[in-house]
Amino acid sequence: MDKKTIITSLFIVAASYSDAQNVITVVEDSGKTEVFDMPEGMLISEEELMQDYTNTTNLSEGTGTSRTLSYSDSILVSRLSRIPTTIEMPLNDVTRKFIDTYSTRMKGSVSVMLGASNFYNPIFEEALERYGLPLELKYLPVIESALRPSATSRAGAAGLWQFMITTGKRYGLEVNTLVDERRDPIKSSEAAAHYLSDLYDMFGDWGLAIAAYNCGEGGIQKAIARAGNQEGADFWTVYNKLPRETRGYVPAFIAATYIMNYYCDHGIVPREASLPLESDTVVVQKEVTFAQIASKCHVTVEELRAINPQYRKDIVPADYVLRLPAASVEDFILQEDSIYGLNPNSVSLSSIRRAVTDDVETAKAEENTASQNRYSRSSRRNTRSTRNTRNRRQTSQSVTVKSGDTLSSIAKRNGTTVAKLRQKNNIKGDMIRPGQKVRVK
Repeated sequence: MDKKTIITSLFIVAASYSDAQNVITVVEDSGKTEVFDMPEGMLISEEELMQDYTNTTNLSEGTGTSRTLSYSDSILVSRLSRIPTTIEMPLNDVTRKFIDTYSTRMKGSVSVMLGASNFYNPIFEEALERYGLPLELKYLPVIESALRPSATSRAGAAGLWQFMITTGKRYGLEVNTLVDERRDPIKSSEAAAHYLSDLYDMFGDWGLAIAAYNCGEGGIQKAIARAGNQEGADFWTVYNKLPRETRGYVPAFIAATYIMNYYCDHGIVPREASLPLESDTVVVQKEVTFAQIASKCHVTVEELRAINPQYRKDIVPADYVLRLPAASVEDFILQEDSIYGLNPNSVSLSSIRRAVTDDVETAKAEENTASQNRYSRSSRRNTRSTRNTRNRRQTSQSVTVKSGDTLSSIAKRNGTTVAKLRQKNNIKGDMIRPGQKVRVK
Protein backbone atom coordinates (compact mmCIF):
# COMPACT_ATOMS: atom_id res chain seq x y z
CA MET A 1 0.00 0.00 0.00
CA ASP A 2 1.52 3.33 -1.01
CA LYS A 3 1.82 6.36 1.27
CA LYS A 4 -1.08 8.20 -0.35
CA THR A 5 -3.41 5.21 0.14
CA ILE A 6 -2.38 4.87 3.80
CA ILE A 7 -3.08 8.56 4.50
CA THR A 8 -6.44 8.35 2.73
CA SER A 9 -7.38 5.25 4.74
CA LEU A 10 -6.42 6.92 8.00
CA PHE A 11 -8.51 9.95 7.06
CA ILE A 12 -11.55 7.78 6.35
CA VAL A 13 -11.15 5.96 9.69
CA ALA A 14 -10.79 9.26 11.57
CA ALA A 15 -13.82 10.75 9.82
CA SER A 16 -15.89 7.66 10.60
CA TYR A 17 -14.88 7.84 14.26
CA SER A 18 -15.75 11.54 14.42
CA ASP A 19 -19.13 10.92 12.82
CA ALA A 20 -19.79 8.12 15.30
CA GLN A 21 -19.23 10.57 18.15
CA ASN A 22 -21.79 12.99 16.68
CA VAL A 23 -24.69 10.57 16.24
CA ILE A 24 -26.66 8.09 18.29
CA THR A 25 -27.50 4.73 16.71
CA VAL A 26 -30.49 2.72 17.88
CA VAL A 27 -30.97 -0.91 16.84
CA GLU A 28 -34.54 -2.11 17.34
CA ASP A 29 -35.50 -5.69 18.25
CA SER A 30 -36.54 -6.19 14.64
CA GLY A 31 -32.98 -5.42 13.55
CA LYS A 32 -33.88 -2.05 12.04
CA THR A 33 -31.19 0.56 12.63
CA GLU A 34 -31.96 4.25 13.10
CA VAL A 35 -29.35 7.00 13.33
CA PHE A 36 -29.96 10.31 15.13
CA ASP A 37 -27.97 13.54 15.00
CA MET A 38 -26.99 14.68 18.47
CA PRO A 39 -28.04 18.25 19.38
CA GLU A 40 -25.03 20.56 19.37
CA GLY A 41 -25.17 21.02 23.13
CA MET A 42 -24.31 17.31 23.45
CA LEU A 43 -21.16 17.74 21.36
CA ILE A 44 -19.41 20.14 23.75
CA SER A 45 -16.75 18.42 25.87
CA GLU A 46 -16.07 18.95 29.55
CA GLU A 47 -12.78 20.65 28.63
CA GLU A 48 -14.56 23.12 26.34
CA LEU A 49 -17.16 23.88 28.99
CA MET A 50 -14.44 24.65 31.52
CA GLN A 51 -12.92 27.23 29.16
CA ASP A 52 -15.96 29.43 29.79
CA TYR A 53 -14.93 32.31 32.07
CA THR A 54 -17.90 31.97 34.44
CA ASN A 55 -17.31 28.23 34.81
CA THR A 56 -13.56 28.64 35.27
CA THR A 57 -14.01 31.36 37.89
CA ASN A 58 -16.95 29.97 39.86
CA LEU A 59 -16.88 26.18 39.55
CA SER A 60 -14.63 23.76 41.44
CA GLU A 61 -14.35 19.98 41.66
CA GLY A 62 -17.23 18.45 43.57
CA THR A 63 -16.72 16.23 46.59
CA GLY A 64 -17.28 12.54 45.99
CA THR A 65 -16.24 9.89 43.53
CA SER A 66 -17.79 9.63 40.09
CA ARG A 67 -18.85 6.10 39.21
CA THR A 68 -21.05 4.30 36.71
CA LEU A 69 -24.17 2.60 38.08
CA SER A 70 -26.39 0.13 36.24
CA TYR A 71 -30.14 0.62 35.92
CA SER A 72 -33.09 -1.19 34.33
CA ASP A 73 -35.87 0.06 32.07
CA SER A 74 -38.41 -0.37 34.86
CA ILE A 75 -36.35 1.91 37.12
CA LEU A 76 -36.12 4.56 34.37
CA VAL A 77 -39.88 4.41 33.75
CA SER A 78 -40.53 4.88 37.46
CA ARG A 79 -38.15 7.83 37.74
CA LEU A 80 -39.51 9.57 34.63
CA SER A 81 -43.06 9.20 35.94
CA ARG A 82 -42.07 10.93 39.19
CA ILE A 83 -40.85 14.14 37.48
CA PRO A 84 -43.62 16.66 38.26
CA THR A 85 -44.41 18.01 34.81
CA THR A 86 -47.21 18.30 32.25
CA ILE A 87 -44.78 17.35 29.46
CA GLU A 88 -45.09 13.71 28.39
CA MET A 89 -41.85 11.83 29.11
CA PRO A 90 -42.08 8.24 27.84
CA LEU A 91 -39.24 5.74 27.83
CA ASN A 92 -38.48 3.99 24.55
CA ASP A 93 -35.38 2.74 22.73
CA VAL A 94 -34.47 6.24 21.53
CA THR A 95 -34.95 7.98 24.88
CA ARG A 96 -33.01 5.21 26.60
CA LYS A 97 -30.08 5.63 24.21
CA PHE A 98 -29.88 9.37 24.92
CA ILE A 99 -30.05 8.69 28.68
CA ASP A 100 -27.23 6.14 28.29
CA THR A 101 -25.13 8.78 26.51
CA TYR A 102 -25.60 11.42 29.21
CA SER A 103 -24.97 8.95 32.03
CA THR A 104 -21.78 7.40 30.63
CA ARG A 105 -19.52 9.17 28.15
CA MET A 106 -20.96 12.62 28.95
CA LYS A 107 -20.67 12.38 32.74
CA GLY A 108 -17.98 15.07 32.89
CA SER A 109 -20.05 17.53 30.84
CA VAL A 110 -23.12 16.83 32.97
CA SER A 111 -21.07 17.55 36.09
CA VAL A 112 -20.12 20.99 34.73
CA MET A 113 -23.67 21.79 33.56
CA LEU A 114 -25.06 20.91 36.99
CA GLY A 115 -22.70 23.49 38.48
CA ALA A 116 -23.51 26.11 35.82
CA SER A 117 -27.25 25.56 36.30
CA ASN A 118 -26.90 27.43 39.61
CA PHE A 119 -26.21 30.60 37.60
CA TYR A 120 -28.85 30.21 34.91
CA ASN A 121 -31.82 28.20 36.24
CA PRO A 122 -33.22 31.11 38.31
CA ILE A 123 -33.22 33.29 35.16
CA PHE A 124 -34.88 30.56 33.08
CA GLU A 125 -37.49 29.75 35.72
CA GLU A 126 -38.47 33.39 36.20
CA ALA A 127 -39.08 33.86 32.46
CA LEU A 128 -40.98 30.57 32.08
CA GLU A 129 -43.11 31.33 35.13
CA ARG A 130 -44.13 34.70 33.68
CA TYR A 131 -45.67 32.86 30.71
CA GLY A 132 -47.16 30.05 32.81
CA LEU A 133 -45.00 27.39 31.13
CA PRO A 134 -43.68 24.08 32.52
CA LEU A 135 -40.46 24.85 34.39
CA GLU A 136 -38.84 21.71 32.94
CA LEU A 137 -38.34 23.72 29.74
CA LYS A 138 -35.31 25.18 31.52
CA TYR A 139 -33.49 22.05 30.33
CA LEU A 140 -33.78 23.03 26.66
CA PRO A 141 -30.56 25.12 26.90
CA VAL A 142 -28.81 21.98 28.18
CA ILE A 143 -29.24 20.31 24.79
CA GLU A 144 -29.03 23.55 22.82
CA SER A 145 -25.90 25.19 24.22
CA ALA A 146 -24.70 23.12 27.21
CA LEU A 147 -25.42 26.31 29.23
CA ARG A 148 -22.85 28.48 27.43
CA PRO A 149 -23.96 32.04 26.49
CA SER A 150 -21.03 32.15 24.02
CA ALA A 151 -22.19 29.06 22.09
CA THR A 152 -22.66 29.43 18.33
CA SER A 153 -23.98 26.63 16.13
CA ARG A 154 -22.81 25.65 12.67
CA ALA A 155 -26.02 27.19 11.30
CA GLY A 156 -25.41 30.51 13.09
CA ALA A 157 -27.75 30.12 16.08
CA ALA A 158 -26.34 31.83 19.17
CA GLY A 159 -26.62 32.07 22.93
CA LEU A 160 -27.99 29.87 25.68
CA TRP A 161 -31.25 29.31 23.79
CA GLN A 162 -29.62 29.17 20.33
CA PHE A 163 -31.79 31.69 18.50
CA MET A 164 -31.35 32.19 14.79
CA ILE A 165 -31.18 35.88 13.85
CA THR A 166 -34.62 36.03 12.21
CA THR A 167 -36.41 34.31 15.11
CA GLY A 168 -34.48 36.34 17.67
CA LYS A 169 -35.47 39.62 16.01
CA ARG A 170 -39.07 38.46 15.75
CA TYR A 171 -39.08 38.16 19.54
CA GLY A 172 -37.41 41.48 20.24
CA LEU A 173 -33.72 40.54 20.40
CA GLU A 174 -31.48 43.16 18.83
CA VAL A 175 -28.67 41.91 16.60
CA ASN A 176 -26.27 44.30 14.89
CA THR A 177 -22.54 44.78 14.43
CA LEU A 178 -21.90 45.68 18.08
CA VAL A 179 -24.79 44.02 19.94
CA ASP A 180 -26.17 40.48 19.94
CA GLU A 181 -28.92 40.15 22.53
CA ARG A 182 -29.29 36.45 21.70
CA ARG A 183 -26.34 36.06 24.08
CA ASP A 184 -27.95 38.07 26.87
CA PRO A 185 -29.17 35.44 29.40
CA ILE A 186 -32.07 37.54 30.68
CA LYS A 187 -33.39 38.93 27.38
CA SER A 188 -32.96 35.67 25.48
CA SER A 189 -34.77 33.73 28.23
CA GLU A 190 -37.70 36.15 27.99
CA ALA A 191 -37.75 35.72 24.20
CA ALA A 192 -37.53 31.92 24.46
CA ALA A 193 -40.43 31.74 26.92
CA HIS A 194 -42.54 33.93 24.62
CA TYR A 195 -41.64 31.78 21.60
CA LEU A 196 -42.38 28.49 23.39
CA SER A 197 -45.71 29.88 24.60
CA ASP A 198 -46.64 30.74 21.00
CA LEU A 199 -45.56 27.29 19.78
CA TYR A 200 -47.71 25.52 22.36
CA ASP A 201 -50.69 27.72 21.47
CA MET A 202 -50.14 26.74 17.84
CA PHE A 203 -49.81 22.95 18.26
CA GLY A 204 -51.44 22.15 21.62
CA ASP A 205 -48.83 19.48 22.44
CA TRP A 206 -45.57 20.05 24.26
CA GLY A 207 -43.75 17.39 22.25
CA LEU A 208 -44.64 19.19 19.00
CA ALA A 209 -43.89 22.60 20.51
CA ILE A 210 -40.42 21.45 21.58
CA ALA A 211 -39.83 19.84 18.19
CA ALA A 212 -40.89 23.08 16.49
CA TYR A 213 -38.32 24.94 18.58
CA ASN A 214 -35.75 22.78 16.78
CA CYS A 215 -37.01 22.75 13.19
CA GLY A 216 -39.45 25.65 13.06
CA GLU A 217 -43.21 25.86 12.85
CA GLY A 218 -43.19 25.08 9.14
CA GLY A 219 -41.34 21.80 9.67
CA ILE A 220 -43.97 20.58 12.12
CA GLN A 221 -46.86 21.70 9.94
CA LYS A 222 -45.39 19.75 7.01
CA ALA A 223 -44.94 16.64 9.19
CA ILE A 224 -48.58 16.83 10.35
CA ALA A 225 -49.72 17.20 6.73
CA ARG A 226 -47.63 14.19 5.63
CA ALA A 227 -49.16 12.19 8.49
CA GLY A 228 -52.65 12.92 7.16
CA ASN A 229 -53.49 16.08 9.13
CA GLN A 230 -54.49 14.02 12.13
CA GLU A 231 -56.61 15.95 14.59
CA GLY A 232 -54.98 16.04 18.01
CA ALA A 233 -51.61 14.93 16.57
CA ASP A 234 -48.71 14.70 19.00
CA PHE A 235 -44.97 14.27 18.56
CA TRP A 236 -45.04 10.49 18.46
CA THR A 237 -47.87 10.24 15.90
CA VAL A 238 -45.91 12.33 13.37
CA TYR A 239 -42.49 11.04 14.49
CA ASN A 240 -41.67 9.20 11.24
CA LYS A 241 -42.47 12.31 9.15
CA LEU A 242 -40.01 14.57 10.98
CA PRO A 243 -36.42 15.45 9.95
CA ARG A 244 -33.79 13.11 11.44
CA GLU A 245 -32.39 15.72 13.82
CA THR A 246 -35.85 16.61 15.13
CA ARG A 247 -36.77 12.95 15.69
CA GLY A 248 -33.93 12.80 18.20
CA TYR A 249 -34.47 16.27 19.66
CA VAL A 250 -37.43 15.50 21.93
CA PRO A 251 -35.86 12.25 23.24
CA ALA A 252 -32.68 14.25 23.91
CA PHE A 253 -34.73 16.80 25.87
CA ILE A 254 -36.38 14.02 27.89
CA ALA A 255 -32.94 12.53 28.61
CA ALA A 256 -31.53 15.91 29.66
CA THR A 257 -34.48 16.48 32.00
CA TYR A 258 -33.96 13.00 33.43
CA ILE A 259 -30.21 13.31 34.02
CA MET A 260 -30.44 16.79 35.57
CA ASN A 261 -32.88 15.34 38.11
CA TYR A 262 -31.40 11.87 38.72
CA TYR A 263 -27.64 12.48 38.32
CA CYS A 264 -26.94 11.16 41.82
CA ASP A 265 -28.45 7.81 40.89
CA HIS A 266 -25.86 7.55 38.11
CA GLY A 267 -22.86 8.39 40.26
CA ILE A 268 -22.37 11.86 38.74
CA VAL A 269 -20.77 14.41 41.05
CA PRO A 270 -21.78 18.03 40.27
CA ARG A 271 -19.17 20.76 40.12
CA GLU A 272 -19.50 22.96 43.17
CA ALA A 273 -20.55 26.53 42.38
CA SER A 274 -19.70 29.75 44.14
CA LEU A 275 -22.19 32.28 42.83
CA PRO A 276 -20.74 35.23 40.89
CA LEU A 277 -20.43 38.57 42.63
CA GLU A 278 -23.64 40.57 42.89
CA SER A 279 -24.11 42.85 39.89
CA ASP A 280 -26.17 45.87 38.91
CA THR A 281 -26.83 47.86 35.73
CA VAL A 282 -26.15 51.41 34.56
CA VAL A 283 -27.01 53.16 31.30
CA VAL A 284 -23.99 54.57 29.46
CA GLN A 285 -24.36 58.07 28.05
CA LYS A 286 -21.66 57.75 25.38
CA GLU A 287 -20.08 54.88 23.47
CA VAL A 288 -17.45 53.28 25.69
CA THR A 289 -15.13 50.28 25.52
CA PHE A 290 -14.64 47.56 28.10
CA ALA A 291 -10.99 48.63 28.33
CA GLN A 292 -11.97 52.18 29.28
CA ILE A 293 -14.36 50.90 31.96
CA ALA A 294 -11.90 48.35 33.32
CA SER A 295 -9.14 50.94 33.72
CA LYS A 296 -11.22 52.94 36.22
CA CYS A 297 -13.73 50.58 37.84
CA HIS A 298 -11.74 47.81 39.57
CA VAL A 299 -12.98 45.18 37.12
CA THR A 300 -11.23 43.25 34.34
CA VAL A 301 -12.16 43.09 30.68
CA GLU A 302 -12.71 39.34 31.11
CA GLU A 303 -15.25 39.94 33.88
CA LEU A 304 -17.07 42.53 31.78
CA ARG A 305 -17.28 40.08 28.89
CA ALA A 306 -18.64 37.37 31.17
CA ILE A 307 -21.51 39.47 32.53
CA ASN A 308 -22.15 41.38 29.27
CA PRO A 309 -21.95 38.64 26.61
CA GLN A 310 -24.26 40.60 24.30
CA TYR A 311 -21.53 43.08 23.32
CA ARG A 312 -19.70 41.52 20.38
CA LYS A 313 -16.72 43.89 20.08
CA ASP A 314 -16.13 44.89 23.73
CA ILE A 315 -17.92 48.17 22.93
CA VAL A 316 -21.08 49.45 24.66
CA PRO A 317 -22.98 51.88 22.40
CA ALA A 318 -24.49 55.09 23.80
CA ASP A 319 -27.79 54.67 25.70
CA TYR A 320 -27.28 50.92 26.21
CA VAL A 321 -27.34 49.06 29.51
CA LEU A 322 -24.05 47.92 31.04
CA ARG A 323 -23.88 45.33 33.81
CA LEU A 324 -21.17 45.82 36.42
CA PRO A 325 -20.15 44.10 39.65
CA ALA A 326 -22.09 45.92 42.38
CA ALA A 327 -18.84 47.16 43.94
CA SER A 328 -17.89 48.86 40.65
CA VAL A 329 -21.13 50.80 40.11
CA GLU A 330 -20.09 53.69 42.39
CA ASP A 331 -16.70 53.87 40.65
CA PHE A 332 -18.46 54.19 37.30
CA ILE A 333 -20.89 56.88 38.49
CA LEU A 334 -18.17 58.97 40.17
CA GLN A 335 -15.75 58.73 37.24
CA GLU A 336 -18.17 58.50 34.32
CA ASP A 337 -17.00 61.66 32.54
CA SER A 338 -13.33 60.74 32.84
CA ILE A 339 -14.04 57.21 31.57
CA TYR A 340 -15.66 58.60 28.41
CA GLY A 341 -12.73 60.99 28.00
CA LEU A 342 -10.13 58.23 27.82
CA ASN A 343 -8.61 57.42 24.45
CA PRO A 344 -9.79 53.83 23.80
CA ASN A 345 -6.65 53.06 21.77
CA SER A 346 -4.33 54.08 24.61
CA VAL A 347 -5.88 51.75 27.21
CA SER A 348 -4.16 48.38 26.93
CA LEU A 349 -5.02 45.13 28.64
CA SER A 350 -1.62 45.05 30.31
CA SER A 351 -2.20 48.47 31.90
CA ILE A 352 -5.62 47.30 33.09
CA ARG A 353 -4.12 44.20 34.66
CA ARG A 354 -1.40 46.35 36.30
CA ALA A 355 -4.05 48.72 37.63
CA VAL A 356 -6.03 45.85 39.09
CA THR A 357 -2.87 44.36 40.62
CA ASP A 358 -1.90 47.73 42.08
CA ASP A 359 -5.37 48.13 43.56
CA VAL A 360 -5.11 44.70 45.20
CA GLU A 361 -1.72 45.53 46.68
CA THR A 362 -3.00 48.90 47.88
CA ALA A 363 -6.02 47.26 49.48
CA LYS A 364 -3.78 44.81 51.33
CA ALA A 365 -1.64 47.65 52.60
CA GLU A 366 -4.66 49.64 53.72
CA GLU A 367 -5.95 46.69 55.71
CA ASN A 368 -2.85 46.99 57.90
CA THR A 369 -3.17 50.74 58.56
CA ALA A 370 -4.50 52.21 61.79
CA SER A 371 -8.23 52.46 62.41
CA GLN A 372 -8.02 56.27 62.25
CA ASN A 373 -6.81 56.05 58.66
CA ARG A 374 -9.70 53.72 57.85
CA TYR A 375 -12.08 56.26 59.39
CA SER A 376 -10.55 59.07 57.36
CA ARG A 377 -10.76 57.05 54.20
CA SER A 378 -14.43 56.30 54.89
CA SER A 379 -15.09 59.97 55.59
CA ARG A 380 -13.55 61.02 52.30
CA ARG A 381 -15.66 58.44 50.46
CA ASN A 382 -18.79 59.66 52.20
CA THR A 383 -17.90 63.25 51.36
CA ARG A 384 -17.52 62.36 47.67
CA SER A 385 -20.78 60.45 47.74
CA THR A 386 -22.58 63.33 49.48
CA ARG A 387 -21.16 65.86 47.04
CA ASN A 388 -22.22 63.66 44.11
CA THR A 389 -25.71 63.24 45.56
CA ARG A 390 -26.04 66.99 46.19
CA ASN A 391 -25.29 67.63 42.55
CA ARG A 392 -28.20 65.40 41.49
CA ARG A 393 -31.78 66.56 41.34
CA GLN A 394 -33.46 65.96 44.69
CA THR A 395 -37.11 66.30 43.69
CA SER A 396 -39.17 63.13 43.73
CA GLN A 397 -40.27 61.98 40.28
CA SER A 398 -42.53 59.13 39.19
CA VAL A 399 -43.47 57.59 35.87
CA THR A 400 -46.51 55.57 34.85
CA VAL A 401 -45.78 52.06 33.57
CA LYS A 402 -46.91 51.52 29.98
CA SER A 403 -47.65 48.23 28.22
CA GLY A 404 -44.37 46.54 27.32
CA ASP A 405 -42.34 48.43 29.93
CA THR A 406 -39.82 46.57 32.08
CA LEU A 407 -37.76 47.75 35.03
CA SER A 408 -34.73 47.65 32.75
CA SER A 409 -36.33 49.86 30.07
CA ILE A 410 -37.60 52.35 32.70
CA ALA A 411 -34.13 52.48 34.29
CA LYS A 412 -32.55 53.09 30.90
CA ARG A 413 -34.92 55.97 30.05
CA ASN A 414 -34.43 57.66 33.41
CA GLY A 415 -30.69 57.26 33.95
CA THR A 416 -30.92 54.95 36.94
CA THR A 417 -30.51 51.25 37.75
CA VAL A 418 -32.91 48.36 38.22
CA ALA A 419 -31.63 47.84 41.77
CA LYS A 420 -32.43 51.47 42.69
CA LEU A 421 -35.91 51.20 41.21
CA ARG A 422 -36.55 48.08 43.29
CA GLN A 423 -35.29 49.85 46.42
CA LYS A 424 -37.26 53.07 45.90
CA ASN A 425 -40.49 51.23 45.12
CA ASN A 426 -40.14 48.20 47.39
CA ILE A 427 -40.35 45.89 44.35
CA LYS A 428 -39.18 42.29 44.60
CA GLY A 429 -38.29 40.60 41.34
CA ASP A 430 -39.16 42.27 38.03
CA MET A 431 -42.97 42.23 37.98
CA ILE A 432 -44.62 45.55 37.14
CA ARG A 433 -47.99 46.21 35.50
CA PRO A 434 -49.36 48.87 33.15
CA GLY A 435 -50.78 51.89 35.02
CA GLN A 436 -48.50 51.35 38.04
CA LYS A 437 -46.62 54.42 39.35
CA VAL A 438 -42.86 53.89 39.72
CA ARG A 439 -40.60 56.38 41.52
CA VAL A 440 -37.45 57.02 39.48
CA LYS A 441 -35.91 59.94 41.44
